[in-house]
Amino acid sequence: MRRLRALLSGVATAALATAGLAAFAAQQASGAPADAAALSSRWYAAAPYLMPHDNNPPDAGAIMDATGLKAFQLAFILAPNGGGCSPTWDGTSPVSSDTAVASVIGAIRAKGGDVSVSIGGYGGTKLGQTCSDAASTAAAYQQVITKYQLKAIDFDLEEPEYENTAAIAREIGAAKILQQNNPGLYVSVTTAATADGTGWFGKQMLNEAKAQGFTPNNFSIMPFDGGFNGAAAQTSALTNFNAILRTTFGWDEATAYAHEGFSGMNGRSDTGEYFTQADFQTVLDFATGHHMDRFTFWSLNRDRQCAPPDNNGKTSGTCSSVAQADWDFAKYSVRFAGVTPPTTTPPTTPPPTGSCTAAAWSPGAVYTGGNTVSYGGHTWKAKWWTQNETPGSTGEWGVWQDLGPC
Repeated sequence: MRRLRALLSGVATAALATAGLAAFAAQQASGAPADAAALSSRWYAAAPYLMPHDNNPPDAGAIMDATGLKAFQLAFILAPNGGGCSPTWDGTSPVSSDTAVASVIGAIRAKGGDVSVSIGGYGGTKLGQTCSDAASTAAAYQQVITKYQLKAIDFDLEEPEYENTAAIAREIGAAKILQQNNPGLYVSVTTAATADGTGWFGKQMLNEAKAQGFTPNNFSIMPFDGGFNGAAAQTSALTNFNAILRTTFGWDEATAYAHEGFSGMNGRSDTGEYFTQADFQTVLDFATGHHMDRFTFWSLNRDRQCAPPDNNGKTSGTCSSVAQADWDFAKYSVRFAGVTPPTTTPPTTPPPTGSCTAAAWSPGAVYTGGNTVSYGGHTWKAKWWTQNETPGSTGEWGVWQDLGPC
């Protein structure tokens, strides 16, 4: 979630996930997303991270259909790469003129879902580093909340910003202002984890929150990229972090868990740790059993199998490097929200292809942009990476372009 985002954020795709729905064309053209759906806070607490600009963004609508997921954590809002106190996507795309991410949000809301937006992350320059004080930092983030009609926001405070005490004071101060000025806003604060729960800078951030009298819906830690291999190491860190919250804020154990969150990494981490579906299930059981407030992961862009499945022992921003079906990890978020994911059986035998010359589509094969297949008497061309998405199943906005009858 941290090094990987910095190293791979430039891996862009030509098509943004779920871009464009005809019913919302006018809103999208003006950059205004559809009205936010009325979701429970549990969905925002369960929202996995999705980069809408980079790392081959998947079709959010397809994920919703396949898993029942309703909320997405869009990442990341940063300061402009050239400096300044105005919000951008990834440091390059000003929020003020954005229509692309607004289109993604509009399409998600058209299907009954909603989004939270994450600010910060591992790479780039953060607004807390460039704005002059908490009020101006909050004003920059308020532009994002207003533009996208947000009901939830995530402060991802980690390296190198959280080593800057003045910047963290501005971020925490901004979070408190936003919480006061936007009644009902769901606010999460995400930071790095250690085996002891969180490190010195994480503890300093908690002390800053205490000093300012700020309490978010949750403080979440990311138990990966720090010698965590498997669920046992992660649940141990969550237990230790609970003790830190109790000591810092004077909470009892139950209150601390009610303000605690987990943010994992699916598959192979940046440092070569592995977290499988079984690990996610164990941590999910821990989180629900202790009535924790949040369960999320980095990222949906990675929630699909690589080719080969182990990616030759490398970490990718676009696949998990472990054996899986598409969106396996998203289903744990759905379960945390209290919903049972749908059970789907992929077709095993496509309809006859007649005189088609392209190879028949196979549900188990991996296709990349430009690959052609035959299905249902038509020839289809893949727009981007796909596996087990039936040609024509999601209309003209799906991964497959219909080239016509054979």
